[in-house]
Amino acid sequence: MENFFPFAETTDGITIRVSVTFLPEQSDVDGNRWFWAYHIRIENHRDSAIQLLTRHWRISDARGGLHKVDGEGVIGEQPIIQPGKAHDYVSGCPLNTPSGAMEGYFTMVGEAPPAFEVRIPHFPLMAPTVEP
Repeated sequence: MENFFPFAETTDGITIRVSVTFLPEQSDVDGNRWFWAYHIRIENHRDSAIQLLTRHWRISDARGGLHKVDGEGVIGEQPIIQPGKAHDYVSGCPLNTPSGAMEGYFTMVGEAPPAFEVRIPHFPLMAPTVEP
C-alpha cells in the first residue's frame, strides 16, 4: 500500500493516503501549464461512521504563489465512511510552474458533533525534467 500511496497521515483514527501522477497529455509546457492527477484514499479506522463535510487545500507553485481552495465535499460528494471502510476519489491540479505542492485538511463529523479536522499530508507536484 505504501508504494501506491507514498504520502499518508493519520488524525484521530482516520488515515488519508495520497498518490500523485503527472499528466503530460493534459499539460502544455509551452503555454506554462502543467497538470497532475491525485488519488486520495480516506480510511476510517474508528469504531463508528464518519462523514466528510468540507475540503481545504493549500496549493503552492515553484514561484511561491499560494492558492487556497475551500469547498463542500469532494468531487460533488459528502461521503459517509463506515468503520473499517475507505473512500477513494481522483481529482486534478493545474499549475503554471513545473513543480509545486499541495496539503490541507478535511472537515469531518462523527456520530455526534462537533466537527473535526483531518490533515491531508503534504505532497509534491513534480513534472519530470526533460534534458535537451
